[in-house]
Amino acid sequence: MNREPRRCAWLNDDPLYIAYHDTEWGVPQHEPLVLFESLLLEGAQAGLSWYTILKKREGYRNAFAGFDPVRLARFDARRIDRLVLDPAIVRHRGKIEAFVGNARAYLAMRDAGEDFASLLWSFVDGQPRHNRWRDTSEVPASTPESAQLSRELKRRGFRFVGPTTCYAFMQAVGMVNDHTVSCFRHCELPAG
Repeated sequence: MNREPRRCAWLNDDPLYIAYHDTEWGVPQHEPLVLFESLLLEGAQAGLSWYTILKKREGYRNAFAGFDPVRLARFDARRIDRLVLDPAIVRHRGKIEAFVGNARAYLAMRDAGEDFASLLWSFVDGQPRHNRWRDTSEVPASTPESAQLSRELKRRGFRFVGPTTCYAFMQAVGMVNDHTVSCFRHCELPAG
């Protein structure tokens, strides 16, 4: 008998979503460009569901030059006008403009010799935080650390990085392990 493992209750039955949960969500990520992409996509999610963005992730990668910050930072008003019409992404001008501005903020950090990944991970002292939630209703929308991260990113010129967005980002890239304890992934993820 083939039994499915227990997973977090927020999932639906879409194989794409299940694969994301099982292989990506909560896995500690330290690669700066992967972190950059994840931060931008979490900003795109603001006011929407992650499932909506996940289904459009390839469209975002195509529309935004593979999240290459150098290329993305050069997008001009004409390019933004075209993106507002692109059905492969969420067509929200403010979020699209934020992607371009965030690429510029990322490059400013890089040009100043600052490591993006180190900055982000400093808000959890460089180690994943392993929570022990029994139910998804216990998981907070934001934390003091995500509020601090939000303030720091905004100070550096990033947009669509509020405390809730930052916490969703922290969950996605494994800065915190918010798989519920009944989920098979909770104990599989590396401890700090």
